[in-house]
Amino acid sequence: MKTLKIAIQKSGRLNEKSVELLKNCGLSFENYKSSLISSVSNFPLEILFLRDDDIPEYVQDGIADLGIVGENVISETEVDVAHLQKLGFGKCTLKLAVQNNSDIETIQDLEGKAIATSYPVILQKFLDKENIKAEVRTISGSVEIAPGLGLSDAIFDIVSTGGTLKSNGLKPFAEVLSSEAVLIGRKGDEDNLLIQELIQRIQSVLRAKETKYVVLNVERKNIETIINLLPGVKSPTIVPLAEENWVAVHTVIQERDFWEKINKLKAAGAQGIVVMPIEKIIL
Repeated sequence: MKTLKIAIQKSGRLNEKSVELLKNCGLSFENYKSSLISSVSNFPLEILFLRDDDIPEYVQDGIADLGIVGENVISETEVDVAHLQKLGFGKCTLKLAVQNNSDIETIQDLEGKAIATSYPVILQKFLDKENIKAEVRTISGSVEIAPGLGLSDAIFDIVSTGGTLKSNGLKPFAEVLSSEAVLIGRKGDEDNLLIQELIQRIQSVLRAKETKYVVLNVERKNIETIINLLPGVKSPTIVPLAEENWVAVHTVIQERDFWEKINKLKAAGAQGIVVMPIEKIIL
């Protein structure tokens, strides 16, 4: 059986979450902090630890079968890969920002201005789409200091919380691209059985993060109302209690929906509501 190779960040904002995801999928591996490659002992998989900019090309060229990388990096490198699964972490936006006292307020105000960025490809495509002619100045790292040094009139960079911009006297004024971590693969390999098995494991972990296991007690006469409020993966499980005419209802629900329905459940007669985390959900 062929051993798969998956490339993830060696260091950076996606590294920790990528490692956590793979371990939550039941994969056992060690020494990932001190090595460029780590073998998984209980699945035919090797993990390559690379610079994020290299991951898309490694996958496109078949050096790695899979990769975990930000959508922004894929767009910047312009590789031709298959997007297999969004992973729900590493979320950020790429925004245009200027100094707080800048006269630039709209995208059109960038005409003839200089913009510093580490993402020249994405920025140039955006400017072309908006029919704006501006000078794109490519900088590696510390883009946010460029306006203060007189290197540019604006910047185009990743924004997660906005704290870095604020601390450097900058304000965002236009969002260009939203990004999150995705699992990518080489086009044409999507039906590989090992890849499908790994994707199934990843999806089961992602589903579990979004859901909770709920148990509550209710009188039989109120079961229909409760069930209408708490649809399960298929349908809730009803278990009789020792107390006559009372049952326990077991179900799985999206966490975001549960907090909206908690008062309705109580009003419908639900008691002893217990909410528990779920490790995996396999459909």
